[in-house]
Amino acid sequence: MEKMIGRKEECEELRRRLQSPVSEFVVIYGRRRIGKTYLVRRFFADKYSFSYVGIRGVTQQQQLAGFATALRDYGGVPSMLQLNDWFQAFDALRHLLERQRSKKKKVVFIDEMPWMDRQKSTFVSALEHFWNGWAAYRGDILLIACGSATSWIADKLIYNTGGLHNRVTSLIYLRPFTLNEAEQYLHAHDCHWDRLQMAQCYMALGGVPWYLSMLRPEESLAQNIDRLCFHKNAALRTEFDELYQSLFRSPEPYIGVVRALAERRSGMTRQDISQRTGMTGKGLTRVLTDLERCDFLLGYSRFGGKRNGVVFRLSDFYTLFYLRFVDDDRTYDEQWWEHHIASPQLAAWQGYTFELLAMVHLRQLKQALGIIGLAVSASTWRSADNAHPYQIDLVLDRADRIVNLCEMKFSNSRYIISRDYELRLRDRMAFFMAETGTRKAPVTTMVTTYGVMPGSHSGVVQSQVVLDDLFLP
Repeated sequence: MEKMIGRKEECEELRRRLQSPVSEFVVIYGRRRIGKTYLVRRFFADKYSFSYVGIRGVTQQQQLAGFATALRDYGGVPSMLQLNDWFQAFDALRHLLERQRSKKKKVVFIDEMPWMDRQKSTFVSALEHFWNGWAAYRGDILLIACGSATSWIADKLIYNTGGLHNRVTSLIYLRPFTLNEAEQYLHAHDCHWDRLQMAQCYMALGGVPWYLSMLRPEESLAQNIDRLCFHKNAALRTEFDELYQSLFRSPEPYIGVVRALAERRSGMTRQDISQRTGMTGKGLTRVLTDLERCDFLLGYSRFGGKRNGVVFRLSDFYTLFYLRFVDDDRTYDEQWWEHHIASPQLAAWQGYTFELLAMVHLRQLKQALGIIGLAVSASTWRSADNAHPYQIDLVLDRADRIVNLCEMKFSNSRYIISRDYELRLRDRMAFFMAETGTRKAPVTTMVTTYGVMPGSHSGVVQSQVVLDDLFLP
């Protein structure tokens, strides 16, 4: 059996809940293809008191029939129950568990739970009754609910205002792999690219384990991307629609927001998004909140500002890649990536996506700067002077009265700072100090692939972070 990459904290949390003296209601959620089911199956070695996987797009009666089949299989009885509603289904589950005499925790794993709850269904009410009326009063039940539909998980389980309010005892949210974990995964699957190629792969696909599992080590990165994204029947050509439909029951407004954000790499305020999409009020708040919960958005306050000045950036690498290169149908040039590998548009994409790569590895960046144990807030800044539209995508405001003004640059070799660029950095710092009025000491920090080339203009840089640092655990 292959080694599990990462997920140490998640496994430890499952172990604590398995060993606790009370019944536990655990919710595991995260985007499609992130490895939720894999985590549970590996940890419990497929040994459950009961397990059921919700079926997408079927009627309630078909769903109940599937549930009844699982009850029959785990109950060891030859006949199958006729279930008319979810109250009968959970009552039958209760009887099945009561017949099991083991003193160990009885693990009940319900995967893709959101698919089981159709409109006007009694599913949530029946689940409430099962937990509140029976399972919670025992000490031997470990109920694990799992699903990709983040909005449903949040509304029905995490922030439920009815009978399940505060009933969830543990939340496990699975995030994409970091660069370090992605490197471990690729090495475990005999893919030994250098870190620049791994970073470029991550910038296209993100740290989604299932996407990484489709890479072929015998092919180059360009060949892999062409096969996965640009061949006529490429696996990731149709993934976009499936991804958003699995996360959100009404995906259109969410897709509208991410398309708007994909067009402005520097980010947009809530007002910008509202003007671009026509969405307002609670509807827009809901969409932005859900996208942030899924790690599809990064929201940074303006330096020294408040929450209403937040600048949102699209942070899902696959979505960015899809909307930038795949969505507009490139006449099925099956070697599009290889044919454009040295093009200016790919160079521009690498430049702004490397910025995002650094921003989503903020912990590693802080570790490289030696400030991992220091109170640090991350923000962004834009000059109010329209004649000098300076911008700093990442400002690290530190408790030791220093602010790191981070500049992210992608390069295939050490980055050379020219005289003009040095002057631009110095002018930008001066505008930042004058407009913000901060009394903290500004430090220009370069985040590059291979570092800054020493030269007559490199003295403007006071600290550096390189690509290898972003691979820190």
